[in-house]
Amino acid sequence: MRNMAILLALCSLLAGCAHVISKESMALVDTSITFRMVKENPGGYAGKYVLLGGIIAVVRNNSDGGEIEIVQHDLDSRGRPETSDMSAGRFLAHSNGFLDPLVFLTGLPISVVGRVEGDKTLPLDGIAYRYPVISIKEVRLLKPDQDSPYPVFHFGVRFGHVF
Repeated sequence: MRNMAILLALCSLLAGCAHVISKESMALVDTSITFRMVKENPGGYAGKYVLLGGIIAVVRNNSDGGEIEIVQHDLDSRGRPETSDMSAGRFLAHSNGFLDPLVFLTGLPISVVGRVEGDKTLPLDGIAYRYPVISIKEVRLLKPDQDSPYPVFHFGVRFGHVF
């Protein structure tokens, strides 16, 4: 009985340390590429997969699909945005499909694996702001200050299936 309790405690501890992004998506990510590098030279990293995250600022949809404007925050060892007042800027996570604003709520922490597509300039509080654009491969919405994430959404090819 005591061994069973130890085993359950160990399993719980290991589950709490799990990465929020799937192993399949993480295998695509070039972990040497930081957000600051992409922000400085989006075209120089076009086609590379990155893991980025932060807090959702805005969700927009149009005939080309949806995009999530994200205020960047550094990620912890599990791929979760760290709670901080510091950000290196904003980026856009683009999807070919509709992104429901009632699912991707403003203020939620989010982690994204995607391919760097370049940049896009949009107005932001009266200035022209240049956003790096990431094409979403996998996105994970997270409950603030909790370990249990919302469901994961995959875009593109995964496990040999097209979604």
